[in-house]
Amino acid sequence: MAHDEGLAQILADDLSDHAEITSKKMFGGLCFLNHGHMLCGVHKSKDKTQDMAMFRVGPDHYESALKLDNVMELGFTGRPMKGLVETNSMVFEDDKLRSKLLEMALEFTNSLPPK
Repeated sequence: MAHDEGLAQILADDLSDHAEITSKKMFGGLCFLNHGHMLCGVHKSKDKTQDMAMFRVGPDHYESALKLDNVMELGFTGRPMKGLVETNSMVFEDDKLRSKLLEMALEFTNSLPPK
């Protein structure tokens, strides 16, 4: 399996109050979309040994997101993508961190025109 279903369910539960959220299998994992725009998701690390989460925080929140514990540049593409960060599975044990990253990602994707 490319991603952990239990971890995906945690994100789905966090986003359950947002009717416009959909999910789609992408990048070997599961992504959640806000009005058709990639918001966050779960995937395996590049070496397939760790469960990871990614968040599309946007360029305005990028630097502040990188300063949060266990948050790093998105790495599975082979090059940094400004506005996208990832974290290891610790984010699923840290409700405060996950909430902050989701808040950033929702703010950014809500600023985009619906697809």
